[in-house]
Amino acid sequence: MTVESRLPLAERALAQRVRDVPPSGIRKFFDILATMTDVISLGVGEPDFDTPRQIIEAGVESLREGRTHYTSNYGTVELRRALSRHLDARYGVRYDPATELLITVGASEAVDLALRATCDVGDEVILHEPSYVAYVPAIVFAGGTAIRVATRFEDDFALDPAAVEAAITPRTKALFLGYPCNPTGAVLTDEIQDALAEIATRHDLLVYSDEIYDRLAYGSYTHRALSSLPGMRERTILMGGFSKAYAMTGWRVGWLAAPAGILEGIVKVHQYGIMSAPTVAQDAALVALVEGEPDVERMLAEYDRRRRLVVDGFNAMGLETFEPRGAFYAFPRITSTGLDSETFAARLLEEEHVAVVPGSAFGASGEGHVRACYATSYEQLEEALVRIGRFVERTRVGAG
Repeated sequence: MTVESRLPLAERALAQRVRDVPPSGIRKFFDILATMTDVISLGVGEPDFDTPRQIIEAGVESLREGRTHYTSNYGTVELRRALSRHLDARYGVRYDPATELLITVGASEAVDLALRATCDVGDEVILHEPSYVAYVPAIVFAGGTAIRVATRFEDDFALDPAAVEAAITPRTKALFLGYPCNPTGAVLTDEIQDALAEIATRHDLLVYSDEIYDRLAYGSYTHRALSSLPGMRERTILMGGFSKAYAMTGWRVGWLAAPAGILEGIVKVHQYGIMSAPTVAQDAALVALVEGEPDVERMLAEYDRRRRLVVDGFNAMGLETFEPRGAFYAFPRITSTGLDSETFAARLLEEEHVAVVPGSAFGASGEGHVRACYATSYEQLEEALVRIGRFVERTRVGAG
């Protein structure tokens, strides 16, 4: 009898690649949080704003009009046309709405589709770390191999093109970028973006670019879609969605843009697995694109106000925090407390009822940090900083 056959049936039933992927390092903290009261959560990466009223009304009207049937596998043509105009106007990159745009069930499905449609077993995908918890599992589930390139606090967690170049092997198929970055809030400067594009072109790499946080950009930083760079449109799978900028997380609607020859294969995976994104969500997303700009600007201004509060607050209590220029996360360094990131997060939740996420959940190079999401009210953030400061002071006194 083999070792494999001695395993319980429930375990043997799972594919090895599924068994090899550990559970999310985030979920157990949220499970604990659900049993507690008076908790201020800086954990979930979700806007605290409700979906803007006119977007909700568009969804309601869609239902009243009986729009409860399947759409095209690609999504409604109206939404794809509006998205094409949006990307052209904002980033100067145009996609044919008929053959180069796909509406997905959130940006999460877009990531999964892109990888499953293009990765062969053993293909290497270079990925910056820390990065969003779903990226490595998605690569593994697609049969690929994730090659992690660490980013550093000292570099504001921007990806070093030289480190990417050094990681390339004959098996390298693609580069995966998720900027603005969850969990760090890091962005890529134009100089770094240009260097990465040059590397991708020279080595003939495919590039997956998850730009779900593209609208959440602060200060002098201006986001550029990676596919808008010279020579990148033909090799980039661009992904985004409506969850973050329009406060539409529960609507589950995202998008994917790629050259027609690549998108045709991606749609095969989508049509056999999903069929189409929810019709009512697509109708609401159309109104978000056409009418939602004032709401995006309103929410962005408030995120920026909160960002300054949180970054200054962490630095004032001795938790070094670089200035995040995108998304809605701060990534303070907690090594001065003498605690590892998981212990810090667990004790902070237990002792002060504030939830943050251990940096180690986002890869080994996230250790020594925690992720704090500032997409919650200013008043809640003020109270959270008081509690965290109290915890940090108590921890340092205890350690001394």
